[in-house]
Amino acid sequence: MPLKRGSEMPTSRPVLTLQVLQQQQSALPLAQRQVIDVILQDPGAAVLATVEQLAAQAHVSMPTIVRMCRRFGYDSVREFMVALAQTLAVSGSHLHRSVREDDSTGDVVSKIVHAAAGAIANLGQKLDAALIDEVAAKMAAATRIDCYSVGAASSFMAQELQSRLFRLGLTSNAIFDAHQQLVSASTLGKKGVAFVISHVGRMPFTLEAAQFARQQGATVVALTQPGTPLAELADHVLAVTVPQDAVMRVGTEAYLAHLVVIEILMVRLAQILGPRVITGMQQYKRLLETHGFDSYEYMGFQQPAQQRRSAALGAEPAPVPRKKGASAKKGGGQGSKQSRKQD
Repeated sequence: MPLKRGSEMPTSRPVLTLQVLQQQQSALPLAQRQVIDVILQDPGAAVLATVEQLAAQAHVSMPTIVRMCRRFGYDSVREFMVALAQTLAVSGSHLHRSVREDDSTGDVVSKIVHAAAGAIANLGQKLDAALIDEVAAKMAAATRIDCYSVGAASSFMAQELQSRLFRLGLTSNAIFDAHQQLVSASTLGKKGVAFVISHVGRMPFTLEAAQFARQQGATVVALTQPGTPLAELADHVLAVTVPQDAVMRVGTEAYLAHLVVIEILMVRLAQILGPRVITGMQQYKRLLETHGFDSYEYMGFQQPAQQRRSAALGAEPAPVPRKKGASAKKGGGQGSKQSRKQD
């Protein structure tokens, strides 16, 4: 039934759907309409947000949100959000949790980008800096760090983590096979770290390897959701909480959140390891720019003199390869002939 202005509570509570919120929005005061706008823009994030976060996003006071919930027949914000979460779980979009089938391209772009940004912002508020330092210190002192995972998304994360550790000069492996994970777990020892990545956190053989590594005295670090069997098993849990994806078990927002956690951890680890490691990383970058498959030297181009001087000074200009057969425009005489021969 329609809401009447000045009425705090309807005579009967409507079924709380996004369509009901949209239809009844115009009957609400301006401040409450702003709250509805935030909810409709990203329902999944709104359900997970605190009252303070929701008020800040809508630019309203917290009592305004309470009054808005009462307009729809709910005595508290918690009751309202539980009802909304139940509706989303039953009738959520099968395209994306924020996208409706009739949304325009502009709406799709805006909603997906906003949802991803919201998930990362929420991650930043929940990450424990002290825990990051504790995990980074354990990894800095480890004799070996083995990264366990299973599944396409988690395996990519484990491979990325191992690659970053390798560049920091740390002994590390990315292991996806169940038997090899057990062999790794049996040899890590008390100074080793088993870094287990699984957003779902329930894969049986990975749990077995993590448990066995811990029994051998190794430190088990888990990158997973809070409350999973893996989280319960680990010594340290880097918890990632994102809304459930409508299509995949591990959606884009979980994917991005995992990458951000790895980035934060690797930067902090580099800081702990000190200047020698940071200098080494800079040398690797210059080496790949000079001799990598996409470098000027490998591709048969001559790097412009201005870029050579910039590289020597530590700058990073955008590379502009010269076309084959092009003659030098500056520096005539013998220098021009040499340039033509090299091209």
